[in-house]
Amino acid sequence: MGEAAGETLRTKAYRWVLALGLLLSLAFGLPGAMSVDSVIALEEARSGVRQTWAPAAFSFVLGLCDRMLGGTALFVTASSAVLFAALMALPSLRPRTGWAGVMLAVLVVLTPQVLVYQGIVWRDVLFANLTIAGFVLLARTELRWALGRSWLSLAGAALCLALAAAVRQNGIVLVVAAAVALGWTARAGGWRAMLGWSLGGLAVTVVLALGINALAQPAETEAHLRPGAEALILQHYDIVGAVAHDPTLPLSEIARVNPAAAARISAQGPSIYSASRVDTLDADPDFRRTLWKLPDAAVSAQWRDLILHHPGAYLAHRLDVFRWLVMTPELGRCLPVQVGITGPPEMIADLELEAAPQPKDAALRSYAAQFYGTPVYSHLTFALVAVAIAVILLIRRQGADVTIAALLAGSLAFAASFLVISVACDYRYLYLLDLAAMAGGLYLALDLRITTRVRVSR
Repeated sequence: MGEAAGETLRTKAYRWVLALGLLLSLAFGLPGAMSVDSVIALEEARSGVRQTWAPAAFSFVLGLCDRMLGGTALFVTASSAVLFAALMALPSLRPRTGWAGVMLAVLVVLTPQVLVYQGIVWRDVLFANLTIAGFVLLARTELRWALGRSWLSLAGAALCLALAAAVRQNGIVLVVAAAVALGWTARAGGWRAMLGWSLGGLAVTVVLALGINALAQPAETEAHLRPGAEALILQHYDIVGAVAHDPTLPLSEIARVNPAAAARISAQGPSIYSASRVDTLDADPDFRRTLWKLPDAAVSAQWRDLILHHPGAYLAHRLDVFRWLVMTPELGRCLPVQVGITGPPEMIADLELEAAPQPKDAALRSYAAQFYGTPVYSHLTFALVAVAIAVILLIRRQGADVTIAALLAGSLAFAASFLVISVACDYRYLYLLDLAAMAGGLYLALDLRITTRVRVSR
C-alpha cells in the first residue's frame, strides 16, 4: 500500500512539473515570437496565396488556428500542449516512476529549448512536437499489442507523424523509423507480420502526409515564385561551395552555355561563399543575377557533374556546412533563439501584428544566452545522449523501449540528412534532436532498472 502511494506521488509530481512547465512556457511565450518566415507563413495563411516554396502544411495549420482565434496564440498553445501531453504520458509506458524522472523533468522544463522555444512560431518546433507525440502514441500501441491492438493510439500516431512529415520534407525519415518500430511490435506473428505491419504503416502514413499536403496547398501562387527554386538554391550553394574548397574546379557544364558566368563564379565564389549560410550568395546583386540567369538545366547538369566527377570538393563543402550546423562554432551566426516579431514591415502592418519590443523579449533573450557555449545549447551533446540512451534501451528491450529507441535513431538519421541538404546553420533545424534526447532521457530516468517485468493494464 505504501509503495503504491509512493508510486502515485512520484507520478503526480512528475506530471505537475510538466504542467507547470507548460504554463510557464505559455506565460513567457504568448502570443508567440515570429521570425521572417513565420510572418510570411501567416501572410500565406490569411491571403491564400503561395508566398514561398516551403511546405504549405505549416501555414495551413497556422491558418486554422488563426481563423479560430486571430493571431498565433492558439497555435502556440496547441503546439505546446501536444508536446507536454506526450511527455506527461511517459509514466504510463513504464511500471514505476522514479524521483530521477521528476528531477530531470525540472531540468528539461528549464532549458531554453523548452521554456523559450515552445513560444516560437516555427515549423521546426511544430514538427518536433508532433514527432515526439507520434512516437509516444506508437509506444502505447506497442505496450497494448498483446491485449489487442490499440487502434486509436495507432491512428493518432499515424496522423501526428504524417502531419510532421508534411510540415518538414525530410521528416519522412521519422516515418520510416516509426514503421520499423511498428514491425518490431508485430514480431510475435513472425517475419511476414512484421513486414506487413511495417510496410502497411509506412504506406498509410505517407498517403496521409500526401493528402495533408494536397489539402494545404493555397489556391493561388505569387507570380514571381520560380518553380524548383528550393532545389536551385541548394545547387547554387553546392557549386559555389565546391569552387570555394577547390578553386581549380572546372565548371564545364556552365561554361558551355555561359563562359562569362563560369569565369565569374570561379573568380568571385570563394570570397562570397560562407559555410555558415547560403545568404551570402545574395550579398552581391551582380553575382546573384549571374547565378539566377543561368538556365536551370545547365545548373542541374553542373551539380550532377560535381557530385559524380569531383566528389572531393563536393564532400569538403558539405562536411563544412554540416560542421557549422552540428557544432555551431559561432552560435550567434546561427539564429540560436527568436524573441519578438521580425519580418517585412509591410507584412507586419498588413497582418496587424504588434512588433514593438516587449520587456519580456530582452529577458528571454538574456535567459537563453546564459546557456550559450554550454552543453545545454549543443546539438553534439544531445546527439551523444541520444546514442547512449538508444543503446541502453536496445539492450533492455522491454515494454516500449524499442519504440523510444526508434525515435532516437530516427532523430539522429534526420539530423544526418542535413549533410546533403543543409544551407544554413540555424539552431532550430536540429531542434528535434535536442527534444528527442530529452524525451528519451525522461523515459529512461522514470525507470532506470535494466531488468524488470513491464505490467500492462487494459
